[in-house]
Amino acid sequence: MTDTPTQLFIGGAWADAADGATMPVDDPATGEIIAHVADAGAKDAQRAEEAAVQAQEEWARTAPRVRSEILRRAYEIIVERTDELAHLMTAEMGKPLAEARGEVAYAAEFFRWFSEEAVRIDGGHGVLPDGRNRMLLSRRPVGPCLLITPWNFPLAMGTRKIGPAIAAGCTMILKPAPQTPLSSLALAAILKEAGLPDGVLNVVTTSRAGEVCEPLLRGGRIRKLSFTGSTNVGRLLLAQSAEAVVRTSMELGGNAPFVVFEDADLDKAVDGAMLAKMRNMGEACTAANRFFVHTSVAKEFGRRLAERMGALVVGPGTRDGVDVGPLIDRVGRAKVEELVADAVERGARVLVGGRTPEGPGCFYPPTVLTDVASDSRLMDTEIFGPVAAILTFDDEDEVIRRANDTPWGLVGYVFTEGLDRALRVSERLEVGMVGVNTGLVSNPAAPFGGVKQSGLGREGGRVGIEEFLEYQYLAVPVR
Repeated sequence: MTDTPTQLFIGGAWADAADGATMPVDDPATGEIIAHVADAGAKDAQRAEEAAVQAQEEWARTAPRVRSEILRRAYEIIVERTDELAHLMTAEMGKPLAEARGEVAYAAEFFRWFSEEAVRIDGGHGVLPDGRNRMLLSRRPVGPCLLITPWNFPLAMGTRKIGPAIAAGCTMILKPAPQTPLSSLALAAILKEAGLPDGVLNVVTTSRAGEVCEPLLRGGRIRKLSFTGSTNVGRLLLAQSAEAVVRTSMELGGNAPFVVFEDADLDKAVDGAMLAKMRNMGEACTAANRFFVHTSVAKEFGRRLAERMGALVVGPGTRDGVDVGPLIDRVGRAKVEELVADAVERGARVLVGGRTPEGPGCFYPPTVLTDVASDSRLMDTEIFGPVAAILTFDDEDEVIRRANDTPWGLVGYVFTEGLDRALRVSERLEVGMVGVNTGLVSNPAAPFGGVKQSGLGREGGRVGIEEFLEYQYLAVPVR
């Protein structure tokens, strides 16, 4: 960790917090402190805002090809440093190295994708209905942005927001989660090396989020907020953004249904369940939360899933052969423990797992529960852990109603061999994304986002850059 920056990145320079404060970064596999990073306060946020505002006009005038090539160089550097970045991510977040390497590749792809989108920003021309006027449409950057990222995908969530902001010509302030600031600081160093001008990206690491973010949102100079995190925090940020009418993108919580019909290929369904549940130890907003399995195949599905989950190796992410690393912290683990205990008290049976191991670290075993009561707390709470809760159903209309009975609507999963049913059910699910016979929906080329209280707007895909652009309409009379 000795080469990883630990200071704030403001105006293209590394700096300590104005009051000298620092905060520790823990390894969740051991509980040991691996670094101390600068802990920004309100004065540091003001400095970052000033740097972003000062750089905005010139950056907006930068040629799209220049912005594209900076992103492409950053993509190449990330790929070259895959192992270094993966080890850093595993140290601060806990995921196994194989998964960390996968995230590095995923993160890099956002820079490659938006390097290509930067040169495809277009406008329009048309004759207005009166025939006497022409309409010219142009696109321009929305302005300085505040980007707030979570701890579960510390590199990819950064590139998914930074990539389109750079491509569109926006300056930005990035506030990463306090649990995982090192990946974001490493990313800032890479972008500086790739030629990003000073002040375009500013990184403020902090444990004082309210002190840093609220004045920025209420101040009127930040014109865009992109947030990934919990629905409760998202609501608070939306309220703070309202005063200055800040444009917002929100990628919030999920409560994903995973529906297995009687005609499903159970091999595909179990493979999909492992992906949808166990990616990132279940600490993902796309993680399958509620497994609705047709009564006729529920017992066999549960047996196969428990067998696969029970075979996973739990341990520190740096160790060879480990499949499941620690949860992010003891608070996160305690939440999972409480949800499982509540389900068991209400009659759920534990097929595998369910017992917290002794020893250091924030480990929790892969767990499968069956006979889960519909009023269990984990039915309406995002688990964020390696727990699969199985409920049964008999009727298509019934399972759609139950799947939609939640304030969230990020993603759903449908397993069936019938194309008609796959399309019919997918269209009736109140979610922004559906995995049909697959447990993985995330892709930089696809629009990521949800409906209801799972968020506003989309990230990635062709529409991802739209969130950072405004239209300007020119009316031109023609005599």
